[in-house]
This record gives sequence, C-alpha cells and structure tokens, in this order.
Amino acid sequence: MSALVMTLASEGLRERNIWNPTILGILVALCAVGLFCGSVYLLLGTNLGGRLGFLVAAAGLTGFLVLLTSLWWTSGNGGIDPPTGRAPRWNVVAVVKNPSEAKIDAVRNIEKDGRKLTPAELINLRPAIDTAVVPAVSLNGEDPEAKPFATLGFTATTDFLVDFPGYASFEVGGGSKNVFWHVPEYATVQICATAKNDAGEPLVPPRCDPLQPTEFVVLEHDLGSVRLPVVAYWFMSVILFALSLLGLHWYEKDERERKRRALAPVPTPGA
Repeated sequence: MSALVMTLASEGLRERNIWNPTILGILVALCAVGLFCGSVYLLLGTNLGGRLGFLVAAAGLTGFLVLLTSLWWTSGNGGIDPPTGRAPRWNVVAVVKNPSEAKIDAVRNIEKDGRKLTPAELINLRPAIDTAVVPAVSLNGEDPEAKPFATLGFTATTDFLVDFPGYASFEVGGGSKNVFWHVPEYATVQICATAKNDAGEPLVPPRCDPLQPTEFVVLEHDLGSVRLPVVAYWFMSVILFALSLLGLHWYEKDERERKRRALAPVPTPGA
C-alpha cells in the first residue's frame, strides 16, 4: 500500500483542470483552517463561553502570526524560508540608434553624466538583453511569447556582441534619496552584429561586423520587492493582534460593569 501511495505521489498531476488543483486546493486550505483553528475554538468555547473563547483563540492565533512574521523579517539566512516578492533585475525599456534619442531624460546625457560599464558589469546585463532582443521560439506548437524589442533581426544570442573594443556602454543613477526613496538607475549597452563567414557561422574569435550599424539597448534597474510580502503580512498580523487584544479589553470592561451592577444595592420601595 505504501509503495502505491509513493508511486501516485511521484507521478503528480497528469491532467490539470478547474477541480484539481484549483477547487481542491481551496477546499483543503479551508478544511485545514476549520480543523485546527475550529478545534481550538471548540475547546475554549465550551470552557470560557462562545464570545470569550473566540477572543482568546483569535488572540492566540494572531499572536502566533506576529511571532512568525517577525521571524520571517529578521531571519535573514537562518534557514526559515519566508514568502518573497520579485527579485532585483534589469529590464529592457527601449532600443535606440543613439542614447540622445531616448525618451528618458537621464539617458540622453548618459555618456556625459554616467560612468562606463566594465566587462564584468556587462556580463550581468547580458541575460536581460538576450531575453529582450532575441525572439521567442515555439517548442510545442504554441504561440511564442511576444517580445516588442526583438526587432533587430537577431535569431540567437551569438548574433551580437556587447563587449567589444571601443564599446560605449554607460550607467547612470542609483542610490537612495531622502533615506526612503531610490534614484532610478539606467544603463545603455551598445551592441553590434557578429561578423559571420560564408557558411553563416560566427567568426572565431567573434568580432563586430563593420558593415552593420550598432544599436543601443536602454535598461532600467528594477529593485524588486523581495521583502514586501513579509512586511505586509507583519503589519496585518500586528493589526489583527491589536484588535483581538482590544476585544479582550472591552470584554473585561463589560464583565466588571456587570459585576458592579450585580453588587450595587437595590433600593426597596417605601424605604
């Protein structure tokens, strides 16, 4: 039996549909919350009453969420795997003949105001350029992904060079402004078509084709949102925890008021 279960688990889903995994996943999550949170509330409700039991269960759950999200926020590389957002990356925003033709003001004077990129920095920008300027290929007959900047006629990543003698690639911007704000960071990378032999193969070592014009790829640095989900979950947990504690405080005030009224002397008629 165990071997059959392991075999089915290793095969995974053969055919995905609206039931599996979408509706089934939602039902599993709801059942898990109802089982674990509901069982705790059931025990507390039978001993403390429905209202107080719910407030105590809510305070315990939201307090646990505050501790968990605090560990997410401060764990670093401590082994805890918190939810993460987008990783920082470079995105291609334009392809121009010359940086002065760019629509971004900071890019027009990048050769004067920026600094020249080193070959090592060009290697870090190369994946973003490859993804943007090389057309997508259909593997299984599906429609390939549309790439608006794949208009230079390149069909492979070996059809162009970014690191060649006399290249004019620059970077400008970056850093923080007033602590909480970031200065946009841009880069322009000059690319040239690779020279090919009579058989259409790139020359070795590769070099630029002097008969083909060079282009400039404009990139913008996206700082990403790696810690944004953790921060959002932490603030929501703190707010819910505070509301549950406020509910307990109001319940205690109501209890004191009821006891005070019960102990107050009742005036008798004719006294």
